[in-house]
Amino acid sequence: MSRALDYAFLGVAGRVLNSGQARSLLMSGALHDLFRVEAPEGSQWVPLVDFLRHHWTVPGKVLLVYELNGPIRFASDKDRETLKEAWIHWRTGVDGDTLAIRRMLDGKRFDQGVKQLESTFDQNLQNAIGNPTVAFELLRQLCSCSRFRSEDGRAALDQDLLILIEGADLALPEGQVTSLSDADRHRLAICTDWFSDPGFLDGRDAVVLLAESRSLVNHRIARLPQVLEVEIPAPDLDQRRALIEEYVADFPDLALGQSVEGLSELTAGLSIHALLQMLKGAAHGNQELNRAEVVSKVEIFVQSQLGEDVIEIKKPSHRLEDVVGFTDLKAFLRSELIPRFQDSGGGALPGAAVAGPIGGGKTFIFEAVASELDMVVVVLKNLRSQWFGQTDVIFERLRRALQALSKVVIFVDEADTQFGGIGPGAHATERRLTGKIQQMMSDPALRGRVFWLLMTARIHHLSPDIRRPGRVGDLIIPVLDPTGDDRRAFLIWVLGAVLSESPTDDEIFRLDQVTKGYSAAAFAALRGQLKAAARRREPGEDFDIEAVLEIAGDLIPPAIGETRRYQTLQALLNCTRRRLLPDPEMDLAQREVWSREIQQLEAKGIG
Repeated sequence: MSRALDYAFLGVAGRVLNSGQARSLLMSGALHDLFRVEAPEGSQWVPLVDFLRHHWTVPGKVLLVYELNGPIRFASDKDRETLKEAWIHWRTGVDGDTLAIRRMLDGKRFDQGVKQLESTFDQNLQNAIGNPTVAFELLRQLCSCSRFRSEDGRAALDQDLLILIEGADLALPEGQVTSLSDADRHRLAICTDWFSDPGFLDGRDAVVLLAESRSLVNHRIARLPQVLEVEIPAPDLDQRRALIEEYVADFPDLALGQSVEGLSELTAGLSIHALLQMLKGAAHGNQELNRAEVVSKVEIFVQSQLGEDVIEIKKPSHRLEDVVGFTDLKAFLRSELIPRFQDSGGGALPGAAVAGPIGGGKTFIFEAVASELDMVVVVLKNLRSQWFGQTDVIFERLRRALQALSKVVIFVDEADTQFGGIGPGAHATERRLTGKIQQMMSDPALRGRVFWLLMTARIHHLSPDIRRPGRVGDLIIPVLDPTGDDRRAFLIWVLGAVLSESPTDDEIFRLDQVTKGYSAAAFAALRGQLKAAARRREPGEDFDIEAVLEIAGDLIPPAIGETRRYQTLQALLNCTRRRLLPDPEMDLAQREVWSREIQQLEAKGIG
């Protein structure tokens, strides 16, 4: 006998409905996954509606299910007949016992009237197929019927209605009312009246709307205070383990490549559907589920859920040992940042911000960090959408994906353009997005599992709420232009690309004189220029220091010196570690000097 699984959302929804806290409920999240039900013949994995029907078909309830492309379905024919009798009671004011007496006393005329009502009931159910507006109005009337009591106090229906509506986001689409069709507006009016009706609110009937996201349901319904939301999360470790154990029991020769527990942890982020597909594919092909294939399956699935234009799963190939220079920074990353990102306890960092002038090498260095971490690296590309309400939907999908993954690094390049402000001048969508990101960064449930790496040359443009401690403000790292031994390492790296022998101190000195103020990107550009020139030379023609200096001397740096200086000062001013400053022993009063220089540059229009 398999152990029972705990679906917390089911208990939450049950408490909301049983307590009368709400009569209209919106269930969102992993609606299209599979859920396990226990039956006498054994456990089964079934769709959500079948799962809810299994648990909510109980004495005292009449369960109705409406799907946009189908009829209003009843749990049984008996429930259909019970509701038909209640409908006639409501329309005639006569209960079932009195109805039989009236038929005998009043004869054929009364009987014809009753049959007409029965026919109307059946016809209404038939008309509801493929016509959601008719279906919604019929369901609303059935709730009125359920509450009806005749003059003698007898209820039309002794049971309570529980109505499940699939595809609520399609029937009640988000958008400005003026842009909706007449049918859409009609359904909005029906649901607003229905869910706000005092009789419905004080009654025992309930409506459960099923939609992937609250943001996809029209705001006139989704924001009603009497409509509460219950989110269905992605499958947890226990659910994935249960499916794998059951599948292995049915296919004992399946080669998992690791323990059931190990595979359960490795598949964090997959839906039950996707996990089942992977197991079936391995069983059919008699293939072992190796770690690389499983990780690839998880990454492909997560990206498919969010879209390639929203995220990218990055797999950097270079490591910190491939990064030229930055000796002290690399030592800090190895000794503090990487261990704290790998920590799962209270010492874990929520994230870090990386600041410094454009061309400083921030992205290259921290891609190497991501490679060292051996975690799923999600690169945020664009959380915004041009379509009304879609930005909130994209964020909700991202949040659900991150909650399902075991450990993930969120890599955000040009973070100052990805995240806006929350001030009064910002757009409402911008404020909501930035506010939600900030909440997620400091969410205790995600600490030790989700890590944020924000790259920006304009650290001052990031919201102060993002830069505070508890978010990426725990660690703001400046990446500065190379100096001293680090600069010498870059000079040797550039010369080593074209000189046949190791450069001498004199050659290094001479190149140093013509590359004053070079950034990491400038050194990389010079190296590329030299290699291109070397390929154009005749075979056997040596490349000497004079040729290097000629090419280097021909290069003119772009006129961005003051902008880069401004960005460097902002990185220094926002740095949160002494050991990462050029002089760790400096007096903090130096920050006032930097602030004054920043003000002087801003007075010149630099910013």
